[in-house]
Amino acid sequence: MSKPWILGLTGGIGSGKSAVAQHFIDLGVHLVDADHAARWVVEPGRPALAQIAERFGEQVLHADGSLNRTALRQLVFQNEPERRWLEGLLHPLIFQEIDQHLARAASPYAVLVSPLLVESGQHRMAQRVLVVDAPEHLQLQRSMARDSSSEEQIRAILKAQTSREERLRHADDVLLNDRDLAWLKSEVERLHTFYLTLRRGQA
Repeated sequence: MSKPWILGLTGGIGSGKSAVAQHFIDLGVHLVDADHAARWVVEPGRPALAQIAERFGEQVLHADGSLNRTALRQLVFQNEPERRWLEGLLHPLIFQEIDQHLARAASPYAVLVSPLLVESGQHRMAQRVLVVDAPEHLQLQRSMARDSSSEEQIRAILKAQTSREERLRHADDVLLNDRDLAWLKSEVERLHTFYLTLRRGQA
């Protein structure tokens, strides 16, 4: 049996990539979420957490010994060298974690879903990239409804994420998610049928 090929799935905030990811899971496709991998590598007892605590002190830990993400984010957000140190520590570990989880795939292809697929270089782990795209007004609308965040907060996140143009430049397939869920589901099914015909992600 040939090794499953990897489909990278990404999209900006509020584009609907989580809904698309769920449809792939429902179709029996093995899926790995990079956000989950990023959380796994800093769980208590893992070496990365000890190194983070050693560098930034106890203030980045909760009372139960788990990572206080908010405190850590505030420390590195404005501090470029510290942010680079943290990325240098975590990115290789996250890659490793993703790799191990992808290796367990038993479906003909596996999906790596990551909001930072392009920025983090994770797109290099995939043979093909699917971008879920949506008009900005819909991204704002959905994100504000989901996270009860203000328009300013969502716009700041949109600004911090890689530009739509940059994401689309890496795309092999684009799913424009500007209709309802039933339509989205049928589009994922259509792509799934097509993906099953590919070898190593190529026609």
